[in-house]
This record gives sequence, structure tokens and C-alpha cells, in this order.
Amino acid sequence: MELQGNVNITGRDEHILEIEIYIRTVNETARAIIGTLPFDILPHRMIVEIIYNTIFWLNCIPHKQGIHPTLSPHTIITGSKIDYNKHCRLQFRHMHRFTNNTTTQYSHKCLGK
Repeated sequence: MELQGNVNITGRDEHILEIEIYIRTVNETARAIIGTLPFDILPHRMIVEIIYNTIFWLNCIPHKQGIHPTLSPHTIITGSKIDYNKHCRLQFRHMHRFTNNTTTQYSHKCLGK
């Protein structure tokens, strides 16, 4: 079986926009997860697992310009599918703050900080 495709070789100082956007997405998602944690300092292993988790879930979603319109990269590579009812259950906490419509400062201390 012969595979056909284009190889895009870049120079030392060249940038690939798609890869930079993906890296930025991974960084922003990881920062969002870290922002919800009640810790000031994270162990190295926890950071590694947060990045792994971020990339895992990004690869579980089919990409618009991917090689298949309905299969995610995770499904294409591993053959396993993510079951929404089994794997995507989220638990939410609702915080309600009453306001009195005055000009006093409207802020509160972050949880865990």
C-alpha cells in the first residue's frame, strides 16, 4: 500500500499558523483548568496530566477541516468512541450573589485563594 501526501518542510525561523493556533488553544484550555484549582503551586506531574487531559478532549471532537467529517482524531487512531452519557457528565456549582444596584465595589475573593 502506497501512501500519498504532501510534505511541508519549514525553515528554521518559519512559522506554521495552524500549529501555533493549536498550541495557543491547548495553553488557554490548560490555564482555564488551572484557574479553577484551589492550589498556588502545582506539582510537575499534575501539570503534565492537565496538558494530557486537554489534548485528549480536544482530539475527541471532530474537526471542521479534519480528514473525516464525523470521526474525531481520537476515534480514527484508537477506534474507540466517547459516549456522551458516560464520559461527559459535568457537575456544576451555582453561586448566587444578591445585588443592591449601588455603586459599591462588586467583587469577591476567589475560592481557594
